[in-house]
Amino acid sequence: MTASLNTSIATPLSEALAKTDGPYQLHGLERAVSVLEVLSESEAPLSLAEICHRMNLHKSTAHRSLMVLERSALIERTPENRFRLGLKLYELGNRAVEQIDLRARVYPFFRRLAMDVRETVHLGVLQKTSVVYLDKVEPNRRICMSSKIGSSNPVYCTSMGKAMLAFQPEETIEKIVSSIRFTRYTPKTLCSREKLFEHLETVRRRGYAIDDEEIELGVRCIGAPIFNEDRWAIAAVSVSGPTSRITPQNVRAIAQRVLTCCREISASLGMRAKKKSHVASPFLTHYGS
Repeated sequence: MTASLNTSIATPLSEALAKTDGPYQLHGLERAVSVLEVLSESEAPLSLAEICHRMNLHKSTAHRSLMVLERSALIERTPENRFRLGLKLYELGNRAVEQIDLRARVYPFFRRLAMDVRETVHLGVLQKTSVVYLDKVEPNRRICMSSKIGSSNPVYCTSMGKAMLAFQPEETIEKIVSSIRFTRYTPKTLCSREKLFEHLETVRRRGYAIDDEEIELGVRCIGAPIFNEDRWAIAAVSVSGPTSRITPQNVRAIAQRVLTCCREISASLGMRAKKKSHVASPFLTHYGS
């Protein structure tokens, strides 16, 4: 599977810095980080004048950095026109801790699955409309997948992407799908929101997703979600291989192994079986109810 870095979605901070020349990009980024550090050291929100004084900056220079950070939601402005750290930093910090810890926790289960199915196994997380590859274990095979850790692929044509997307809150699914720019990679690629929503229903019903040559001809992938204690998908594991080895006849058997792996990982992260709900839920079915 070819995994190319998705650069089509830029943050306000990256967009602002991209409009400047090279040296200023570095200085601007350093200054923005310094502003964040100054705000983090203060117990109360700071005014523009106070930030200028503490950083020895001209008012217009400090104002530019503050505007970029505010647009990025990394800082926020109070009704009194003072500045403090934004909740976006809390979100990013939590995500960083989760991802670092996740790789360590997942690895034993992850490696066991790779040895069991003797195919390439991936660990991925959702990032806007893409899946980012956090880890990978390859079997001793002559034909292996060409994906790279840190690269990304579109959510709508990857098994991990669809597995995670299916088990998000409705408003999150709508937000992500509305932002997708569908591209046809193969004749099998899902290229409309209607087809994607249809597919997500299937994923919820059976608990796992399939990339059936949707991003690369000759490659089939089976992915399932990893749930947190609130039973939302925070990551996914997939098995990838050539269609000559992952055939329609053995997809279900491989899927059951992936589901077992994800169930064990989810349990290790704190997800516990709950009583049956009056609402049918695929992840209750697969992950114990």
